[in-house]
Amino acid sequence: MNIKNYINGEFLSPVTNRWIDNYNPSIGEVYGQLPNSDVEDVENAYQAATKAFPGWSNTSIDERSKILSKIAGLLEEKLDFLAEAESKDNGKPFRLAKAIDIPRAAANFQYFANAITQFSSEAHESIGLDAMNYTLRQPIGVVSCISPWNLPLYLFTWKIAPAIAAGNCVVAKPSEITPMTAYLLGEICNEAGLPKGVLNIVHGLGTTTGQAIVEHPHIKAISFTGGTATGAHIARVAAPMFKKLSLELGGKNPNLIFADCDYDNMLKTTVRSSFSNQGQICLCGSRIFVEESIYEKFKTDFVKKVQQLKVGNPFDSETNIGALVSKSHLEKVKSYIAIAADEGGEILAGGEQVVVEGYENGYYLQPTIIEVKDNNCKLNQEEIFGPVVTLMPFKTAVEALALANDVKYGLSATLWTNDLKRTMRISKEIHAGIVWVNTWLLRDLRTPFGGVKASGVGREGGFEALQFFTEAKNVCIKY
Repeated sequence: MNIKNYINGEFLSPVTNRWIDNYNPSIGEVYGQLPNSDVEDVENAYQAATKAFPGWSNTSIDERSKILSKIAGLLEEKLDFLAEAESKDNGKPFRLAKAIDIPRAAANFQYFANAITQFSSEAHESIGLDAMNYTLRQPIGVVSCISPWNLPLYLFTWKIAPAIAAGNCVVAKPSEITPMTAYLLGEICNEAGLPKGVLNIVHGLGTTTGQAIVEHPHIKAISFTGGTATGAHIARVAAPMFKKLSLELGGKNPNLIFADCDYDNMLKTTVRSSFSNQGQICLCGSRIFVEESIYEKFKTDFVKKVQQLKVGNPFDSETNIGALVSKSHLEKVKSYIAIAADEGGEILAGGEQVVVEGYENGYYLQPTIIEVKDNNCKLNQEEIFGPVVTLMPFKTAVEALALANDVKYGLSATLWTNDLKRTMRISKEIHAGIVWVNTWLLRDLRTPFGGVKASGVGREGGFEALQFFTEAKNVCIKY
């Protein structure tokens, strides 16, 4: 199936007629093509967005809210269809896409459909000066949303929904590795009555399509989720052009487990936080630090639980671990496993590629646990972004905090303890944009989301996203 660009409400082939193969990771075969768009396609999308902006930015809040709600409803109606498309395109288990990815995409639109009706500005009476100040929150204009391959529709909509809710028009680029559900979103937007040009979706490589978007002199803001190196490149290009930037980048998230935790709940959740979506979630706890007194017990129990996970066909209802997203990504993850012994690590479970009967060319890998001796090893310092976690013991809370913070990233952290003082102290001092205590990936869409250090700049979610996609203008009236 050939995917096309969605520009001005129409589905168009790339101007140059250049295409990229689209692979099904579960079988390792091409099942369609997508545009390799260039500067001309991006410019066409920009022009469509520019033309649509005056009308959309002056559309009433109620009308914008109604259209976003309609998109959310259509996503819910097409749950099975979209989940199947996501699973085929990404390699993740169908039941995961059905339970998490597509419902969250619908929730993104519904949340911002509601949030925009509550997004208010401020007024300040300057008593004694006979003046009134009030703040306008105005849409920026044409903005760009660039999303990754790990949670394709989930994260694509997380950016697009607040951008259009706030009155902007969008030139969006999904990952070239997982373009299918973004393409289907265009069809849904037409069905929901979104005006032409409000959302434009341009497919292609980051080095061509993405670069054209970032370099465009009149696209005024960029919301990007992806790798830290790519984020740094975007910042170098966009910052001198004074574009607004929101960059949600890599993570190497610590999972701190103390002996006083609710052990059974912790164990079950840690298996999930380590290997959900084949470990291809920026929030997965990839560095597991365990208090020394329960370390050996945890190691035994954790290995046993992980070895019970089934690697297989994403459409098998019993599959826990599907295919990795691409052959190149599989090879990257395997390369990290290969250096474990050189760094003094011991593979406790997994580490091998899996051949699934009937899907022999798919990109499957065993969930892998590696015991390491030094937090400074590559396995603990570099983002692997696959079904690989490391284990290390610690003796004190001070040591645990030092290990957690001794990394260039700072996206999320998970803390398992029933000690309130410890919880408060570590939550305050840990270098992370989000801290989960006795849970993982429990999200309230009203809360700010993002990282510190090399994990990014800015925050998404709630009113933070609506503030990013608007400009504040102060008006002062003397009376």
